[in-house]
This record gives sequence, C-alpha cells and structure tokens, in this order.
Amino acid sequence: MSLSRMIYLALAIWGAIHPMYYFVQWFQENGWDIWAMVDAWHVNAASSGLVWDLTIAAIALTVWIIVEVATRRNWGALVAIPATFCIGVSCGLPLYLFLRTAPVR
Repeated sequence: MSLSRMIYLALAIWGAIHPMYYFVQWFQENGWDIWAMVDAWHVNAASSGLVWDLTIAAIALTVWIIVEVATRRNWGALVAIPATFCIGVSCGLPLYLFLRTAPVR
C-alpha cells in the first residue's frame, strides 16, 4: 500500500473516531435526541456557518463521488456517501480518496 493510501486511511479512521467522541459525549450529557443536537449546532451564527459549510462540502463530495463512480464503475466507493452523512466529511472524504486510489485491476 502506498504512503498516500495509508495516510488517507489513517485520516478516515481519525475522522470517524475523533468527532464521534464529542457527539457521544454530548448525547450522554443531553440525552439521545438528534433534533436537540441539530438545535445545538445552530446555537449562534458561527456554528450555523460551520454547519452550512460542512453541509455544502458534503453535497459537493457526494456529487463528485457519484460522477466518478458512474465513470470509473468503482461501485464500492459509494460507501463513502453514507460515511459522509452519518459520520462526517472528515471521514467521508479521506475514505473516498483511499478507495479511489486503490490499484486498478
């Protein structure tokens, strides 16, 4: 495995674990209510801006994945879409780069 693929994989793992630590911590303190978390994301203009920034990035990444998968026929790379929306862009983007840079067979 190339160095770049190892870095992408490490970033995908980090991008899944690190943010999830804070999400789980928040849920334990505030109850397991997803809508309460969404409300917390919009507590001020700065956090709302960050939410929209990440949402737009997630949509752009999804479009890119779909276009490339349709062209390259790398259907397994579609797993990066639910990773992006269920975990975050910090996991979905490096995961897709890891999958995309696999050797061609």
